Amino acid sequence: MKKSDICILLVDDEPDIIEIIRYNLAAEGYKVTTAENGVEALKVARKQKPHLIILDVMMPEMDGMETCIQMRKDPELANTLITFLTARGEDYSQMAGFDAGADDYITKPIKPKVLISKVKALLRRLNEGAPARAEIITAGDLEINREEYKVTRGEEIIMLPRKEFELLYLLTSQPGRVFQRDEILERVWGNEVVVGGRTIDVHIRKLREKIGDESIRTIKGVGYKFVE
Repeated sequence: MKKSDICILLVDDEPDIIEIIRYNLAAEGYKVTTAENGVEALKVARKQKPHLIILDVMMPEMDGMETCIQMRKDPELANTLITFLTARGEDYSQMAGFDAGADDYITKPIKPKVLISKVKALLRRLNEGAPARAEIITAGDLEINREEYKVTRGEEIIMLPRKEFELLYLLTSQPGRVFQRDEILERVWGNEVVVGGRTIDVHIRKLREKIGDESIRTIKGVGYKFVE
């Protein structure tokens, strides 16, 4: 995918921050649209379907956490890449961000080279996540469609954010096999984003809430496996 085809939505209530980030992203060749708060961001995102959303945490009307949660509830935005903007010293937790459905975070003050590097690393997932052919896994009563990023149980459609889907897809690709934590981090999150071990636990917990507690087993001190 060419840079000129990639749409990025930038959401922040500080005009100076908006202008700095918009300028640097546009200079790289990306299409950039902006919003000043979470309510406006939801409207713009639903209309434009951006590839990446850069979302400030602290905003009036609707903060970044709630905005991200609402976006993940929308089936058309469930797999959109989202990264938070957070100032040092803000009451913000990485785990809270990942729990809300974010893929990454960027810390203010923003260094243009770091910003562009982060954005490129995130956007690489668009190509990495695109399968060459339709690939469907049937695991227990679940059907996992990699091409459509869709999970179904009978007539029920289970909407999962991108990372939860990829984690489930990995575990169900070899039922009964124990996937170690380091392997899960490498294969689901990749090397370009540094996350803590608790990130896996958060995503496992969210998966269990959606598909049930029985299928994903914890192997203490080792990792996780899917059982049918």
